Amino acid sequence: ALLQNDYIKVAHAEGHKAPYESKHIREILKRSVILKYNETTDITSDVRLTFYNAGHILGSASVHLHIGEGLYNIVLSGDVKFEKSWLFNMANNKFPRVETFMTESTYAGRDDYHHTRRDASESLVDIVNRTFERGGSVLIPVFAVGRSQEVMMVLEETIRQGRIKNVPVYLDGMIMEATAIHAAYPEFLNRELREQIMIKRENPFMSPIFHKVETRDQRQELCDSVENKIVLATSGMMSGGPVMEFFRAWSDSAKNSLVFVGYQAEGTLGRRIQRGAEEINLNDGSRQTKYHVKMAIETAEGFSGHSDKKQLLSYISTMHPKPYRILVNHGDGEKAAEFARLIRQKFGIDANSLKNLETIRLL
Repeated sequence: ALLQNDYIKVAHAEGHKAPYESKHIREILKRSVILKYNETTDITSDVRLTFYNAGHILGSASVHLHIGEGLYNIVLSGDVKFEKSWLFNMANNKFPRVETFMTESTYAGRDDYHHTRRDASESLVDIVNRTFERGGSVLIPVFAVGRSQEVMMVLEETIRQGRIKNVPVYLDGMIMEATAIHAAYPEFLNRELREQIMIKRENPFMSPIFHKVETRDQRQELCDSVENKIVLATSGMMSGGPVMEFFRAWSDSAKNSLVFVGYQAEGTLGRRIQRGAEEINLNDGSRQTKYHVKMAIETAEGFSGHSDKKQLLSYISTMHPKPYRILVNHGDGEKAAEFARLIRQKFGIDANSLKNLETIRLL
């Protein structure tokens, strides 16, 4: 609901009409049933549903479908992270029964191997320090849920340790609201972070280095300021939102850095910039304006909430019980087909990649 309401706000700010209104969101909430992990419920007379931790973002779940009194069992991985992160425990891969397993393949390509969380932290520290030495500021496009909080934890720790200069970190978009939800539901966090917040009463998200951008005027003041600063702003793929205001203001200065910490989908502005676009045309009201991209374009690898190929293979190899069939989806281009071939070769399991709108018979 938080993100749906934010979409309405962003659409209005950009002069678009959202396809729904706040009243529709309220109607959805009235009809929502809240399930805990490992809690089973009937969704039809012969289908039972259970959610399991997927390790991707707060509350993300893999779906286990128990069909026809155990006649058939399907697991849908959803976006899954088979590694303990700064926020969450690794995804669950133990189920009562599984005949068919559907897995994502976002980073299942031949060369898709992630850097470690430590590498990600070191990379971000290095980028920030180099930028500050040039007298610039750092802009980090983020998704409000998941990546924002991991980047906040790294910045809080490294600034507290003196590895980065003590500068304000500004949060623009729905980041602060999404972060508050993380702190309100510590049972979804990994044990160390949960104990840090609940027992030690040390909430890294409440550090005084973090400041919420409240108004357009405040945002403009930050854009015009020459002081070193770090800004986390939505949206993560630069498809709109407050990150665009900072990009417009800072893109033509080589002192500043734009740092990608999340996946940039094909066709997005973020992907174009990440690939080296030197000029970008953006709509400014009723006209288009050309912006020269002179700021440093960086990528801090290792913050992804998706599993890489090695982690996906580890998920399957240690999965219990082993499925008879694996369906591969959610992958760019040939990645899904390539990963299905690898599964067949490595595990001897019948594996297929599905195209959009393709139908497959399971029984």
